[in-house]
Amino acid sequence: MCMFVGAFATIFGIFYLKTRQNLAMIEKGMNPRLRIERPTPYRNMRWAMLLIGAGLGLFLAFLLDRHILPQQYNDYNGRLYRDDGANVPIYFALIAVGGGLGLVFSYFLEKKWWDKMYEKEQASFPQTRVEDASEVL
Repeated sequence: MCMFVGAFATIFGIFYLKTRQNLAMIEKGMNPRLRIERPTPYRNMRWAMLLIGAGLGLFLAFLLDRHILPQQYNDYNGRLYRDDGANVPIYFALIAVGGGLGLVFSYFLEKKWWDKMYEKEQASFPQTRVEDASEVL
């Protein structure tokens, strides 16, 4: 029952937000059916940075687990066994942190590119500034 309610709420929420977005576009005088797709030149780089960051996070977690963090040992029938599952949360945390850092790095590279393209566009289409309204009349 709980899964049914959760699935229904998710689907309802998606359609509700889509309708609200369309209404907001209509209020601003835009046609919701004609969405302008911005070019995404760095889509592959974004994925690459995400995966590289996650990989570096996983490698750092492995190094921390094996060489820096203290190991825990369990006594079983008079023998000591190393508990390999003691430091598992560090793996998940560093994968998420590394992936997030990769996405932040990708964002700054992409923003730099967009700013450069905007400056090129402004340079190719110079806009004249009118300082005084009497110049127009």
